[in-house]
Amino acid sequence: MKNLNDKIILPGGAGLVGQNLVARLRDLGYTNIVVLDKHRSNVEVLKKTQPDVHVECVDVASAGKWVEHFEGASVVVMLQAQIGGTDWQEFVRNNVDSTRVVLDAIKANNVPYLVHISSSVVESVADDFYTRSKKAQEDMVLASGISCPVLRPTLMFGWFDRKHLGWLSRFMQKVPLFPIPGDGRYMRQPLYVGDFCRIIISCIENRRGAGVYNISGHEKVDYIDIIREIKRATRSKTPIVRIPYGFFYALLWTWSLFDKNPPFTTQQLAALSAKDEFEVIDWPGIFGVESTPFKKAVDETFNDPRYSRVVLEF
Repeated sequence: MKNLNDKIILPGGAGLVGQNLVARLRDLGYTNIVVLDKHRSNVEVLKKTQPDVHVECVDVASAGKWVEHFEGASVVVMLQAQIGGTDWQEFVRNNVDSTRVVLDAIKANNVPYLVHISSSVVESVADDFYTRSKKAQEDMVLASGISCPVLRPTLMFGWFDRKHLGWLSRFMQKVPLFPIPGDGRYMRQPLYVGDFCRIIISCIENRRGAGVYNISGHEKVDYIDIIREIKRATRSKTPIVRIPYGFFYALLWTWSLFDKNPPFTTQQLAALSAKDEFEVIDWPGIFGVESTPFKKAVDETFNDPRYSRVVLEF
């Protein structure tokens, strides 16, 4: 049952999904949202875009005074995640250790409802730090005894996107040529974060029970065609050029020598070229959420007057 005064806790809520979710919850009239996130610059972005939301800059991998917010909470949406980077221990701390602490806080305060945000990579053939840590995180949630929906989204894009289509669009504006690894025919199932947030809200309002749901984009789009749509939506004049996969890999490896947290890594390139195809379930029917056509979603991402120009740091 919908209650606009429900206390909603969002660990990791200053990232891509969290920023989008808060914006949509506020548009719907929700008044009691608490965001806990350790990324200071993204926390400041959220404070500026959503000044009426309670936001704290804390590390949820370490228990502290912040757990007091869980008292009287109605819902926790677990969003914290390390997505990119080259340090395995950061993935362990931010994807595994933090989950243990948050689950303990939920149990200690008898929070009645949890939505866990997992990832489609738990069923991927890829073997990288993100995949391994997200598998461990999901296993921990499923073994916790807390009955909750587990949502596994594919690659997402939308407002506040620094890592995926957002970064690609900004890179396109800065370079004379846009490089594509190999032939660029790497099938993706991109998911519009606006649709995903509406699924989360459907869970919150209808208290959907336990289950694992693979939330994939309903359109299969090759990587090179994603780039072409970005070029169209942003009215870019940058030519798109295919380059050999091995040379592209070498460029990324060299980049990582000078950037501790590169926006695109060799592990992510390997994941891009992995022949993954994720299950497409009838999530529009299950959750009562209409799927936004890819072209329309790209236009909303890059041409929204409120949020299209707001960029997160990671």
